[in-house]
Amino acid sequence: MDAAAADAHLARDVDPVSRERLEAQGLEMRMVTDDADRDAFIQVVARGFLDPELTDEQVRETRSRGSYRRLTGVYDPQTPTASAPVATSASWLSELTLPGGGVLPGSAISAVTVAPTHRRRGVARALLEAELRSAVAGGVPLAMLTVSEATLYGRYGFGPAAPAANWVIDTKRAGWRGPGRSGRVDFISRETWREIAPALHEEVRLRSVGELEIPAGHWDSFAGTRPDAKDPGKRRAIQWRDDAGRVRGAALYTVTENSDDWTKSRVDVTSLLAVTPTAYAALWRFLLELDLIGEIHAGELAVDEPLWWMIADQRAATITLRDHQYVRIIDVPRVLEGRTYSGSGEVVLDVEDSLGLSTGRWHLRVVDGIGTVEDIGDSAAAAPVVRLGIEELSAISLGGVSVATLAAAGRLAVDDAETVSLLFLTARAPRLSFWY
Repeated sequence: MDAAAADAHLARDVDPVSRERLEAQGLEMRMVTDDADRDAFIQVVARGFLDPELTDEQVRETRSRGSYRRLTGVYDPQTPTASAPVATSASWLSELTLPGGGVLPGSAISAVTVAPTHRRRGVARALLEAELRSAVAGGVPLAMLTVSEATLYGRYGFGPAAPAANWVIDTKRAGWRGPGRSGRVDFISRETWREIAPALHEEVRLRSVGELEIPAGHWDSFAGTRPDAKDPGKRRAIQWRDDAGRVRGAALYTVTENSDDWTKSRVDVTSLLAVTPTAYAALWRFLLELDLIGEIHAGELAVDEPLWWMIADQRAATITLRDHQYVRIIDVPRVLEGRTYSGSGEVVLDVEDSLGLSTGRWHLRVVDGIGTVEDIGDSAAAAPVVRLGIEELSAISLGGVSVATLAAAGRLAVDDAETVSLLFLTARAPRLSFWY
């Protein structure tokens, strides 16, 4: 990520449109900058996501790792605790990997909360629209977020672009028919995992559609190496080295004993980073063959996970799908030209955006996978036309859903669903491996 662009995003002042809208209700919207205000902000976010009140140490550690985030608070001077915000949002610039391996900067949005005392007053709308207008002001082509409530963000143009698969595997039944053993798996300390994981993720995310840079502060939380970590000793770490001795994969997991039957204890895989297919197979085989384990639970996996074809009995895995990474396109030409396509062809995208940020009529021409985009206004073009909202365009942008599927669902209209769907086809499904 460009450091100057990230710093500019961090320094941007509060959005004047949303600020004036909230001022009319007696509410104050402002950036949260000093430590005391940040501490109050952190406690409010914890409450908003149903967490217990944080200790002073937890607040301090969270603040020390969150300097990269631009914090916006909404305050009500009439509340008994006027120094604590009644609504919050946070954002920072991150890179999103697109089909073809290109990356674009996006505004990653998080910590969106509104106190129950201040609902139904347009506060969430003011916060989300402020984040989007701030992205526009900074020339940021898209925004993204992971959400607790799936129905809230479509109204702002966010579409579910990278779903997640959650797996529960019956290890006694699964078996193995993947590649044979090679290299070696070893236990490592959590501290060592913390050292090697960021570089592994960098390699993985640059060729994994939908992945983002992981903020630096997240790594200590994952590894349990924060001073305030709860039960850090439950985390176990392993690495895989190839025959040349290079570390090409690592995993982090926890074990929960089954006191009624120790052979049916449970493993939760919290992170698995594999730079090569061989590393991926070796790490999963190690986990599936752990002694005394009856079930493995893993989340934020891809919907086309290769593991499905590595276990002998596919019915040993119970897989559930969930919306996960939401994307909101702001600059249509820049995003469409930032990814690659399948083959050659052309299409006209007639896009509606209720916020007016991305409305337009765009002619996409693709030659050998490379797209160019022209704003054609009301002009006609001899190409299939897709009429869709910005939410639907955002949903198809990473290849997580096809144009034909959305057409069959009545979410868009298209002249030639098959031709257009093949153009947007991707070799692998998008994936985001963490929450933010």
